[in-house]
Amino acid sequence: MKKLAVIILNWNGLNLLKQFIPDAARFTISPEADLIVADNGSTDGSMEWLAASHPEVVRLPLGRNYGFAEGYNRAISHFSDYPYTLLLNSDVAVTEGWWKPLLDFMEANPDVGACQPKIRSFNRPEYFEYAGAAGGLLDRLAFPYCRGRLFDIVEKDEGQYDGAPADIAWASGAALMTRTSLYLHLGGLDTYFFAHMEEIDLCCRIHAAGRRVCFVPGSKVFHVGGASLAQGHPQKTYLNFRNNLLLIHKNLPRGLGRRRTFVRRLVDTAALLMFAVKGDFANAKAVWKAHRDFPAMSKRYTDFPDHDVLAALPGADRRILLDRYLPRRRRRK
Repeated sequence: MKKLAVIILNWNGLNLLKQFIPDAARFTISPEADLIVADNGSTDGSMEWLAASHPEVVRLPLGRNYGFAEGYNRAISHFSDYPYTLLLNSDVAVTEGWWKPLLDFMEANPDVGACQPKIRSFNRPEYFEYAGAAGGLLDRLAFPYCRGRLFDIVEKDEGQYDGAPADIAWASGAALMTRTSLYLHLGGLDTYFFAHMEEIDLCCRIHAAGRRVCFVPGSKVFHVGGASLAQGHPQKTYLNFRNNLLLIHKNLPRGLGRRRTFVRRLVDTAALLMFAVKGDFANAKAVWKAHRDFPAMSKRYTDFPDHDVLAALPGADRRILLDRYLPRRRRRK
């Protein structure tokens, strides 16, 4: 049995497979690693193309669209014999030897539960990519940000995050390596999230289990981003706002979680008003809908940690809203 299963989840992504699978197969398949495409019930002929053009790639038809979270859970359960699993988005361009530093780091550090490579933009290759960059962080109110990205400001990669691997709060689902047994033990990705922020929630549970999450700069990939939902799309706004509240609720002690979500809902209301002032009523409605659906969804969770998991995560000492929007604080950085 090989050590590593690199799993791409596909749903009607024929054009992306044609663009990225050739290099993914060439730079991944080896005596240590397999490349697997798990398919969420595609109807665009992508699985037929893959079978004809790249028979060396393992195929797993799931039958229907289970979403990102459940799709990966089913695929990883099916391939549970691999000691390590790497979740790879279908719109990621990999580089030669890209997975090896990640695997070597995980094998040398048994206390690490997950890690990610350096993620740069496919369309602006000198810059980090929005969703992942040089590793994810969470601020005091659980707003996600990255080493290399603060809200809409994305840094150019000038080697500022190179050197030794670094501890981070969360690894991007665009390219996330984890220990298969740990992933399954923790229940995998939360299927109620469906898509967006489920990898952040998983990493919070990895931290709560006493494991680390790390950024490994010796590995590099290029991510298109927005292949399923573009930045600013109302459905993406809805999922991000709803799932961020769920993440806070389920990863804090019950009383603290209630207080923290109350504060976040006040802050989110300001975002709703900002969308409305700009005339972006679709996204304003998406925030309102996220807040409307959160109370009912939060009742699904009955087990809560006995301590503040989020406070100990890397990056939790910052308030990124202030860092981003108060000029005086930006000058002090």
